[in-house]
Amino acid sequence: MREKVRRRKLATQILASHLTILIVTVLLGFALFTYEQRQQLDLEYRAQALAIAKTVAGIPTIRQAMEYGGGGDVIQNIAEQVRKDSGADYVVVIDRDGIRHSHRNKALVGQRIEEPVVALDGNFHTGTNLGSLGPSANGKAPLRGPTGAVVGEVSVGFLEKNVTGQLGRQLPMYALFAALALAVGVAASYLLARRLKRSTYGLELHEITSLLSEREAMLHGVREGVVTFDGTGRVSLVNDEARRLLRLPAGVVSRRIDELVPEGRLRDVLSGEVAGAGQIVLTDEHCLEVNRMPVNLGGQVLGAVVTLRDRTELEGLLRELDNVRGLTDALRAQGHEFSNRMHTLTGLLELGDLDEALHYIADTEGTQGMLLESVRERIASPLVAGLFLAKATVAAERGVELVLTDDSWLDDTQGRGQALLTMIGNLLDNAIDAAASGPPPARVVLEIRQDSRGIRLCVTDTGAGIPPGAADEIFQDGFTTKTPHGELRRGLGLALVRRLVQRLGGEISVTEGPGAVFTVVLPAADRPRPVGTQPVGALG
Repeated sequence: MREKVRRRKLATQILASHLTILIVTVLLGFALFTYEQRQQLDLEYRAQALAIAKTVAGIPTIRQAMEYGGGGDVIQNIAEQVRKDSGADYVVVIDRDGIRHSHRNKALVGQRIEEPVVALDGNFHTGTNLGSLGPSANGKAPLRGPTGAVVGEVSVGFLEKNVTGQLGRQLPMYALFAALALAVGVAASYLLARRLKRSTYGLELHEITSLLSEREAMLHGVREGVVTFDGTGRVSLVNDEARRLLRLPAGVVSRRIDELVPEGRLRDVLSGEVAGAGQIVLTDEHCLEVNRMPVNLGGQVLGAVVTLRDRTELEGLLRELDNVRGLTDALRAQGHEFSNRMHTLTGLLELGDLDEALHYIADTEGTQGMLLESVRERIASPLVAGLFLAKATVAAERGVELVLTDDSWLDDTQGRGQALLTMIGNLLDNAIDAAASGPPPARVVLEIRQDSRGIRLCVTDTGAGIPPGAADEIFQDGFTTKTPHGELRRGLGLALVRRLVQRLGGEISVTEGPGAVFTVVLPAADRPRPVGTQPVGALG
């Protein structure tokens, strides 16, 4: 039974509830109005009775007869005539001793009244009188003789049953007004129910409750962050994962995104200023894939839904895989080069030319040794030196000459080894790609200088260069001029380099036109970072 009641249609429940409220309200109001009207009628009839009593008390014949006696039937006749003319139920003239000198029931004339003669005090009195005819709305006036002395009182009354009858004659009109008000309320309730039905798109209460429960379970159970915006651009919903990824504080609902997220690409993507699906955004801790979809219903824009997917671990794995591929290419290139040398040496030995074979071995070992020694003399960090040698092998395989300038010098990474590897690796990869696709001869030059002020990196290539006006745009998340390479997202390398440089309090710049030159300047490690920067985190 409860389930049946619970599943009644929304319009029916609203209409039934409003009808109940209206009926109770109208009945209660009608009862209170009837009671108030009954009290008002009593007051009116009492006032009318008092006015008649004053009129009778002012008749000279009655005043003289009551003070001097000898009136006979004059008082009775006058009182009855007044009663008939005024419509009162009784007009009783009473002397000081409480003896009636007039009454509609002649048998009571000359009889003593049961209650005291209250008007002897010279004042007017009104109230409900319990007389011989029954309860009545009564008015009493003092009766003064020609000398001005109080000689009795005049009591006039209207029976309560007649007052009630008067009220009964008025009630149908009041009932009609109440019925009209009830009808208007019913019509308004019906229209309100229909409007609410349209506002909820035809969903019933149990369906809305079910959807809300399912939504809460889904939003807080998924591994993706979800943020919804209303039509005015204010946050209407955010789940736990979105709070974690965006580091949002509590109480974000009904606030605008520019109050929650600092200026930058992330805010632009969330607000819709940067359109497009699958936007890649780097934060201080995460690499996010952001999708923003507008919500349209019935041709009306209701807002937007933004989903956030944490790709930090995936991007890290993909980049490690890409690095492994690069290392594999380097090993393959070295293996190919070693194989060529072995074939050459084998041929010389088969020809019996031992002197030439020894000379060839000495030249080969000397050339490779000179390169290794040259790099180790300029770069003290084994990690950075190894990275350069690996990139040099890969570059050679692609027909690009990678050169370390003679004035390069790196004595100590100052605890920034991992950050330097990321910066140099990304810059060299981009430069090698650009030089390999540019005009010959393909060449990339790396310059590293370290002094008391900090570290300066400069990477120059012979590629097509940076398009005019794109010097700032190339550092944005997701911007790239390269074709996609499998699942690896393009456009993150330079954005990551800039973020690392900014965290370390440095600067990065690039020249436009053919032959790009990327320059990174890092302050000394003991120099305080600018306010608002953070240590190198997960993306470093």
